[in-house]
Amino acid sequence: MSAQIERVKTLIIGSGPAGYTAAIYAARADLKPVVYTGMEPGGQLTTTTEVDNFPGYPEGIDGPTMMIQLQQQAERFGTEVRIGMVTAVELSDEVGGIHIATIDDSKKIEAETVIISTGASAKYLNIPSEQRLRGGGVSACAVCDGFFYKGQDVAIVGAGDTAAEEASYLANICNKVTMLVRKDYMRASKAMQHRVNSLDNIEVRYNTEVDEVLGEQVVEGLRMVNNQNGTKEDIPITGLFIAIGHKPNTDIFKGQLEMDETGYLITHGKSTKTNKPGVFACGDSQDKEYRQAVTAAGTGCMAALDAERYLATVDTEAAVA
Repeated sequence: MSAQIERVKTLIIGSGPAGYTAAIYAARADLKPVVYTGMEPGGQLTTTTEVDNFPGYPEGIDGPTMMIQLQQQAERFGTEVRIGMVTAVELSDEVGGIHIATIDDSKKIEAETVIISTGASAKYLNIPSEQRLRGGGVSACAVCDGFFYKGQDVAIVGAGDTAAEEASYLANICNKVTMLVRKDYMRASKAMQHRVNSLDNIEVRYNTEVDEVLGEQVVEGLRMVNNQNGTKEDIPITGLFIAIGHKPNTDIFKGQLEMDETGYLITHGKSTKTNKPGVFACGDSQDKEYRQAVTAAGTGCMAALDAERYLATVDTEAAVA
Protein backbone atom coordinates (compact mmCIF):
# COMPACT_ATOMS: atom_id res chain seq x y z
CA MET A 1 0.00 0.00 0.00
CA SER A 2 1.49 3.33 -1.02
CA ALA A 3 1.97 6.11 1.51
CA GLN A 4 -0.68 8.81 1.50
CA ILE A 5 0.41 12.02 -0.21
CA GLU A 6 0.56 15.01 2.12
CA ARG A 7 -1.89 17.80 1.36
CA VAL A 8 -1.47 21.44 2.41
CA LYS A 9 -3.64 24.52 2.03
CA THR A 10 -0.87 26.81 0.87
CA LEU A 11 2.49 25.80 -0.55
CA ILE A 12 5.04 28.61 -0.81
CA ILE A 13 7.94 27.94 -3.15
CA GLY A 14 10.94 30.11 -2.23
CA SER A 15 12.11 31.89 0.89
CA GLY A 16 13.14 35.45 0.12
CA PRO A 17 11.33 38.60 1.31
CA ALA A 18 8.35 37.75 -0.91
CA GLY A 19 8.05 34.17 0.30
CA TYR A 20 8.40 34.92 4.00
CA THR A 21 6.01 37.88 3.83
CA ALA A 22 3.48 35.69 2.03
CA ALA A 23 3.99 33.13 4.79
CA ILE A 24 3.37 35.69 7.54
CA TYR A 25 0.07 36.80 6.00
CA ALA A 26 -1.00 33.28 5.03
CA ALA A 27 -0.29 31.92 8.51
CA ARG A 28 -2.24 34.74 10.16
CA ALA A 29 -5.15 33.87 7.83
CA ASP A 30 -4.99 30.26 9.03
CA LEU A 31 -3.87 28.95 5.64
CA LYS A 32 -1.22 26.81 7.39
CA PRO A 33 1.54 27.62 4.86
CA VAL A 34 4.44 25.30 4.17
CA VAL A 35 7.55 26.99 2.78
CA TYR A 36 10.19 25.14 0.80
CA THR A 37 13.32 27.26 0.91
CA GLY A 38 14.97 26.24 -2.34
CA MET A 39 18.72 26.06 -2.86
CA GLU A 40 19.35 29.55 -1.48
CA PRO A 41 17.39 29.90 1.78
CA GLY A 42 16.64 33.57 2.27
CA GLY A 43 17.16 34.45 -1.39
CA GLN A 44 19.46 37.11 -2.83
CA LEU A 45 19.53 39.14 0.38
CA THR A 46 21.69 36.49 2.00
CA THR A 47 24.52 37.66 -0.28
CA THR A 48 24.08 41.31 0.74
CA THR A 49 26.23 42.56 3.59
CA GLU A 50 24.18 45.64 4.49
CA VAL A 51 20.52 46.49 3.88
CA ASP A 52 19.95 50.19 4.46
CA ASN A 53 16.76 50.84 2.51
CA PHE A 54 14.20 48.47 4.07
CA PRO A 55 11.70 50.38 6.25
CA GLY A 56 11.97 49.81 9.98
CA TYR A 57 15.75 49.46 10.27
CA PRO A 58 17.06 52.96 11.05
CA GLU A 59 20.60 51.68 11.62
CA GLY A 60 20.48 49.22 8.72
CA ILE A 61 20.80 45.45 8.99
CA ASP A 62 22.85 42.80 7.26
CA GLY A 63 20.94 40.71 4.73
CA PRO A 64 21.34 37.25 6.33
CA THR A 65 20.18 38.53 9.74
CA MET A 66 17.16 40.20 8.19
CA MET A 67 16.14 36.97 6.45
CA ILE A 68 16.53 34.95 9.67
CA GLN A 69 14.25 37.44 11.41
CA LEU A 70 11.67 37.21 8.63
CA GLN A 71 11.75 33.43 8.90
CA GLN A 72 11.31 33.60 12.68
CA GLN A 73 8.38 35.97 12.27
CA ALA A 74 6.72 33.61 9.78
CA GLU A 75 7.32 30.63 12.08
CA ARG A 76 5.90 32.55 15.05
CA PHE A 77 2.48 32.48 13.36
CA GLY A 78 2.69 28.78 12.51
CA THR A 79 4.48 28.63 9.16
CA GLU A 80 6.36 25.39 8.59
CA VAL A 81 9.69 26.12 6.91
CA ARG A 82 11.34 23.15 5.23
CA ILE A 83 14.73 22.85 3.59
CA GLY A 84 14.12 21.43 0.15
CA MET A 85 13.80 22.16 -3.54
CA VAL A 86 10.64 21.97 -5.59
CA THR A 87 11.90 20.22 -8.71
CA ALA A 88 8.65 19.69 -10.65
CA VAL A 89 5.03 20.79 -10.58
CA GLU A 90 1.71 19.62 -12.03
CA LEU A 91 -0.64 22.60 -11.89
CA SER A 92 -4.38 22.10 -12.19
CA ASP A 93 -6.51 24.03 -14.69
CA GLU A 94 -9.63 23.68 -12.56
CA VAL A 95 -10.96 26.13 -9.99
CA GLY A 96 -10.63 24.26 -6.72
CA GLY A 97 -8.25 21.78 -8.35
CA ILE A 98 -5.29 20.28 -6.53
CA HIS A 99 -1.74 21.15 -7.55
CA ILE A 100 1.06 18.63 -7.14
CA ALA A 101 4.69 19.52 -6.40
CA THR A 102 7.65 17.18 -6.37
CA ILE A 103 10.28 17.86 -3.70
CA ASP A 104 13.92 16.99 -4.40
CA ASP A 105 12.88 14.69 -7.27
CA SER A 106 11.21 12.26 -4.89
CA LYS A 107 8.50 13.31 -2.41
CA LYS A 108 5.16 14.58 -3.76
CA ILE A 109 2.94 17.08 -1.98
CA GLU A 110 -0.57 18.26 -2.86
CA ALA A 111 -1.55 21.91 -2.45
CA GLU A 112 -4.85 23.73 -2.67
CA THR A 113 -2.98 26.96 -3.45
CA VAL A 114 0.58 27.66 -4.56
CA ILE A 115 2.51 30.89 -4.05
CA ILE A 116 5.59 31.17 -6.23
CA SER A 117 8.40 33.29 -4.81
CA THR A 118 11.38 31.67 -6.49
CA GLY A 119 13.02 35.01 -7.26
CA ALA A 120 15.60 35.74 -9.90
CA SER A 121 19.35 35.30 -10.01
CA ALA A 122 21.63 38.12 -11.06
CA LYS A 123 23.95 37.26 -13.90
CA TYR A 124 27.62 37.62 -13.05
CA LEU A 125 30.80 37.48 -15.10
CA ASN A 126 31.87 34.37 -13.18
CA ILE A 127 35.55 35.20 -12.93
CA PRO A 128 37.25 34.10 -9.68
CA SER A 129 38.17 37.56 -8.37
CA GLU A 130 34.64 38.85 -8.96
CA GLN A 131 33.04 35.93 -7.12
CA ARG A 132 35.52 36.21 -4.25
CA LEU A 133 34.68 39.88 -3.70
CA ARG A 134 30.87 39.61 -3.89
CA GLY A 135 29.73 41.46 -0.79
CA GLY A 136 33.13 43.12 -0.55
CA GLY A 137 32.55 45.75 -3.20
CA VAL A 138 31.12 43.68 -6.05
CA SER A 139 27.34 44.12 -6.35
CA ALA A 140 24.57 43.40 -8.84
CA CYS A 141 22.32 46.21 -7.59
CA ALA A 142 23.41 49.84 -7.76
CA VAL A 143 20.15 51.09 -6.25
CA CYS A 144 20.64 48.73 -3.28
CA ASP A 145 24.34 49.34 -2.62
CA GLY A 146 25.36 52.52 -4.43
CA PHE A 147 24.88 54.65 -1.30
CA PHE A 148 27.89 53.00 0.34
CA TYR A 149 30.17 54.40 -2.39
CA LYS A 150 29.08 58.02 -2.15
CA GLY A 151 31.87 60.32 -3.36
CA GLN A 152 34.03 57.40 -4.51
CA ASP A 153 35.17 56.04 -7.88
CA VAL A 154 33.25 53.00 -9.13
CA ALA A 155 32.79 50.96 -12.30
CA ILE A 156 29.77 49.33 -13.88
CA VAL A 157 29.61 46.53 -16.45
CA GLY A 158 26.78 46.42 -18.97
CA ALA A 159 25.35 48.04 -22.08
CA GLY A 160 21.56 47.84 -21.80
CA ASP A 161 18.92 50.12 -20.33
CA THR A 162 19.44 48.77 -16.81
CA ALA A 163 23.19 49.41 -16.97
CA ALA A 164 22.64 52.92 -18.34
CA GLU A 165 20.04 53.68 -15.69
CA GLU A 166 22.24 52.39 -12.88
CA ALA A 167 25.27 54.27 -14.24
CA SER A 168 23.22 57.47 -14.20
CA TYR A 169 22.08 56.74 -10.66
CA LEU A 170 25.66 56.15 -9.52
CA ALA A 171 26.85 59.32 -11.27
CA ASN A 172 24.59 61.36 -8.99
CA ILE A 173 26.27 60.10 -5.83
CA CYS A 174 29.74 58.90 -6.85
CA ASN A 175 32.80 60.89 -7.86
CA LYS A 176 33.40 59.00 -11.12
CA VAL A 177 31.73 56.10 -12.91
CA THR A 178 33.60 54.04 -15.48
CA MET A 179 31.20 52.10 -17.68
CA LEU A 180 32.54 48.99 -19.42
CA VAL A 181 30.80 48.08 -22.69
CA ARG A 182 31.87 44.82 -24.33
CA LYS A 183 31.04 45.89 -27.88
CA ASP A 184 31.65 49.13 -29.78
CA TYR A 185 28.08 50.29 -29.13
CA MET A 186 25.49 50.32 -26.35
CA ARG A 187 22.27 48.29 -26.50
CA ALA A 188 20.45 50.85 -24.36
CA SER A 189 17.73 53.00 -25.87
CA LYS A 190 18.78 56.28 -27.45
CA ALA A 191 17.20 58.19 -24.57
CA MET A 192 19.23 56.27 -22.01
CA GLN A 193 22.41 56.68 -24.06
CA HIS A 194 21.84 60.43 -24.20
CA ARG A 195 21.41 60.50 -20.44
CA VAL A 196 24.70 58.65 -19.92
CA ASN A 197 26.58 60.83 -22.39
CA SER A 198 25.24 64.01 -20.81
CA LEU A 199 26.85 63.25 -17.45
CA ASP A 200 30.41 64.50 -17.20
CA ASN A 201 31.51 62.03 -14.54
CA ILE A 202 30.62 58.91 -16.56
CA GLU A 203 33.38 57.57 -18.79
CA VAL A 204 32.22 54.91 -21.27
CA ARG A 205 34.90 52.44 -22.31
CA TYR A 206 33.88 50.53 -25.43
CA ASN A 207 35.32 47.14 -26.46
CA THR A 208 36.34 46.74 -22.85
CA GLU A 209 35.88 43.86 -20.42
CA VAL A 210 36.87 43.00 -16.87
CA ASP A 211 40.13 41.08 -16.70
CA GLU A 212 40.43 40.98 -12.90
CA VAL A 213 38.94 42.67 -9.85
CA LEU A 214 41.79 43.87 -7.64
CA GLY A 215 41.81 43.59 -3.86
CA GLU A 216 42.01 40.92 -1.17
CA GLN A 217 39.13 41.58 1.25
CA VAL A 218 37.46 44.51 -0.54
CA VAL A 219 37.57 45.97 -4.03
CA GLU A 220 40.60 48.22 -4.49
CA GLY A 221 40.83 48.44 -8.26
CA LEU A 222 39.93 46.98 -11.62
CA ARG A 223 42.07 45.54 -14.39
CA MET A 224 40.35 46.17 -17.72
CA VAL A 225 41.24 44.60 -21.05
CA ASN A 226 40.54 45.94 -24.51
CA ASN A 227 39.08 42.98 -26.41
CA GLN A 228 40.30 44.36 -29.74
CA ASN A 229 44.00 44.74 -29.07
CA GLY A 230 44.49 42.99 -25.71
CA THR A 231 45.73 46.11 -23.95
CA LYS A 232 45.25 45.99 -20.18
CA GLU A 233 44.80 48.93 -17.84
CA ASP A 234 44.36 49.22 -14.07
CA ILE A 235 42.11 51.83 -12.49
CA PRO A 236 41.47 52.48 -8.77
CA ILE A 237 37.86 51.85 -7.73
CA THR A 238 36.11 50.82 -4.54
CA GLY A 239 32.94 49.36 -6.05
CA LEU A 240 32.12 47.26 -9.10
CA PHE A 241 28.51 46.91 -10.24
CA ILE A 242 27.46 44.13 -12.59
CA ALA A 243 24.42 45.07 -14.70
CA ILE A 244 24.22 42.38 -17.35
CA GLY A 245 20.75 41.13 -16.46
CA HIS A 246 18.82 38.73 -14.25
CA LYS A 247 17.41 35.28 -14.88
CA PRO A 248 14.11 34.47 -13.13
CA ASN A 249 14.11 31.08 -11.43
CA THR A 250 11.01 29.85 -13.21
CA ASP A 251 12.19 26.99 -15.43
CA ILE A 252 10.05 24.37 -13.66
CA PHE A 253 6.91 26.31 -14.64
CA LYS A 254 7.61 26.42 -18.38
CA GLY A 255 4.76 25.07 -20.43
CA GLN A 256 2.27 25.53 -17.60
CA LEU A 257 2.40 29.19 -16.58
CA GLU A 258 2.40 32.22 -18.84
CA MET A 259 5.74 34.01 -18.87
CA ASP A 260 7.51 36.58 -21.00
CA GLU A 261 10.39 35.89 -23.35
CA THR A 262 12.94 36.07 -20.53
CA GLY A 263 11.01 33.83 -18.14
CA TYR A 264 9.30 36.31 -15.82
CA LEU A 265 5.88 35.04 -14.79
CA ILE A 266 2.93 37.07 -16.04
CA THR A 267 0.37 38.09 -13.43
CA HIS A 268 -3.06 39.52 -14.19
CA GLY A 269 -3.77 43.19 -13.63
CA LYS A 270 -2.76 44.48 -10.22
CA SER A 271 -3.06 41.02 -8.68
CA THR A 272 -0.59 38.17 -8.26
CA LYS A 273 -2.86 35.72 -10.11
CA THR A 274 -1.30 33.58 -12.84
CA ASN A 275 -3.15 31.82 -15.65
CA LYS A 276 -3.75 28.83 -13.34
CA PRO A 277 -6.50 29.13 -10.69
CA GLY A 278 -5.05 29.00 -7.20
CA VAL A 279 -1.50 29.73 -8.33
CA PHE A 280 0.03 33.10 -7.47
CA ALA A 281 3.40 34.67 -8.24
CA CYS A 282 5.23 37.35 -6.28
CA GLY A 283 8.64 38.94 -5.89
CA ASP A 284 11.35 38.82 -8.51
CA SER A 285 9.82 35.80 -10.22
CA GLN A 286 7.32 38.23 -11.78
CA ASP A 287 8.90 41.67 -11.23
CA LYS A 288 11.62 42.74 -13.65
CA GLU A 289 11.15 46.47 -13.08
CA TYR A 290 11.87 47.18 -9.42
CA ARG A 291 13.60 44.10 -7.92
CA GLN A 292 13.77 45.52 -4.39
CA ALA A 293 13.27 43.70 -1.10
CA VAL A 294 10.46 46.02 -0.05
CA THR A 295 8.54 45.63 -3.32
CA ALA A 296 9.03 41.86 -3.17
CA ALA A 297 7.63 41.85 0.36
CA GLY A 298 4.66 43.90 -0.82
CA THR A 299 3.77 41.42 -3.55
CA GLY A 300 4.23 38.58 -1.05
CA CYS A 301 1.50 40.18 1.05
CA MET A 302 -0.68 40.51 -2.06
CA ALA A 303 -0.17 36.84 -2.99
CA ALA A 304 -1.26 35.65 0.46
CA LEU A 305 -4.36 37.85 0.35
CA ASP A 306 -5.15 36.61 -3.16
CA ALA A 307 -4.76 33.00 -1.99
CA GLU A 308 -7.00 33.62 1.02
CA ARG A 309 -9.75 35.15 -1.15
CA TYR A 310 -9.43 32.37 -3.70
CA LEU A 311 -9.92 29.68 -1.05
CA ALA A 312 -12.87 31.55 0.41
CA THR A 313 -14.49 31.65 -3.03
CA VAL A 314 -13.87 27.95 -3.59
CA ASP A 315 -15.31 27.08 -0.18
CA THR A 316 -18.39 29.24 -0.85
CA GLU A 317 -19.01 27.62 -4.23
CA ALA A 318 -18.60 24.15 -2.71
CA ALA A 319 -21.10 24.98 0.04
CA VAL A 320 -23.64 26.25 -2.49
CA ALA A 321 -23.20 23.18 -4.65
